[in-house]
Amino acid sequence: MDEHVTANDLETLDRAHVFHPSTHLAQFARGEAPSRIVTGGKGCTIVDRDGRKSLDAFAGLYCVNVGYGRQEIADAIYAQAKELAYFHAYAGHSNEQVIRLSSRIVDRVGLGMQRIYWGLSGSDANETNIKLVWYYNNVMGRPEKKKIISRQRGYHGSGIMTGSLTGLALFHNAFDLPRPPILHTSCPHYWRYGQEGESEADFSKRMAAELEELILAEGPETVAAFIGEPVMGTGGIIPPPEGYWQEIQVVLKKYDILLIADEVVTGFGRTGEYFGSHTYGIEPDLITIAKGVTSAYLPLSGVIVGEKVWQGLEKGTDDLGVIGHGWTYSAHPTCAAAANANLDIIDREDLTANARETGAYLLKSLQEAVGDHRLVGEVRGVGLMAAVEFVGDKETKAAPEPALKVGARISAALLEEGVIARAMPHSECLGFSPPLVITRDEVDQVVSATKRAIERVSESL
Repeated sequence: MDEHVTANDLETLDRAHVFHPSTHLAQFARGEAPSRIVTGGKGCTIVDRDGRKSLDAFAGLYCVNVGYGRQEIADAIYAQAKELAYFHAYAGHSNEQVIRLSSRIVDRVGLGMQRIYWGLSGSDANETNIKLVWYYNNVMGRPEKKKIISRQRGYHGSGIMTGSLTGLALFHNAFDLPRPPILHTSCPHYWRYGQEGESEADFSKRMAAELEELILAEGPETVAAFIGEPVMGTGGIIPPPEGYWQEIQVVLKKYDILLIADEVVTGFGRTGEYFGSHTYGIEPDLITIAKGVTSAYLPLSGVIVGEKVWQGLEKGTDDLGVIGHGWTYSAHPTCAAAANANLDIIDREDLTANARETGAYLLKSLQEAVGDHRLVGEVRGVGLMAAVEFVGDKETKAAPEPALKVGARISAALLEEGVIARAMPHSECLGFSPPLVITRDEVDQVVSATKRAIERVSESL
């Protein structure tokens, strides 16, 4: 690229040639939607070509856990690229970085986990999960046991099958999704869907009962797996209600249904424990990881395979020969080097503890600052994940009129205040998931800016 190309030239080229995900394509192409070309970042702050700085209270897309500009990770990438940038992992080939990475993660997760299959994105990891579940049941002589149950408002990727697992209409509309054999059960959002007089524990029992009804209606012999995020992310940053995962697991064990914990967002410290499964007492058969494993410095994902499934996979290859699944970039050494450097930082700086302690401060501060505002129905969160849900009526919990686009307007007003948060795609909700290095002073900046943004939009309404 010519060094004399101006910011305007770059914007023109961007609008003309880049296909942006999750974007109104026509508005962007016509110049009606904003363009921002990001050039750098340090800690929790990014900067663009115009010199405008923003405190990123969403860590990119829940992923830049150790913050921007970490020289240690850049050095690790450079060193590995010089030594061995790439070699495949087929037919038993390996590399030191991915061996060390796999061993340390399996040791930290515990829970009877055995091996890790490596990919590049959370979507491809969940595609792998689907294939492993089907393969496992074929090997075990249960070819009819193939249906996978996800949840309304769950997010598990945007491929064909992973997009089907996702329980959000935005990711289905005009794509001919969802596809069978994917099913969906209830969203466990107590504040929104709890019945009058129903405790959180009773709500969780009802969610489990509805899951069991679905399994029985479909036939337990046809249901292979259940997938869920320990804390719902894109569906609205929804922590589970009291007793939810305990009740769900009773049902799954009763009908011999595999449990997939999608820890793409919650893994590596975000909930205040190393994994969300640790936070909520989840005992999965498969775990999906991505995002925080490298803090997004390079793309990397994984499927952590538990003992039960691993034994089935070994049996399968004894019966059928080499397993017919693989990605070109599986176990990529340079990506693994980035992950090892990233996890060194998380351990050395005890960022899991910071997520727990500073996250509690963020939630408390948000509740005190905006919880009583007429537009706010609920402030919720766990660790360094939080959400502010907006309402048109606090008494009835009715959502604002869609045409008002309250969440999007507040997110835009917050950006003008110098802070990035996400208007969540399913509901009128503002999400926060800052880097795990965020300080209390930065939390104060986020909260005060959020309060001002809500008040500005409220006055305009």
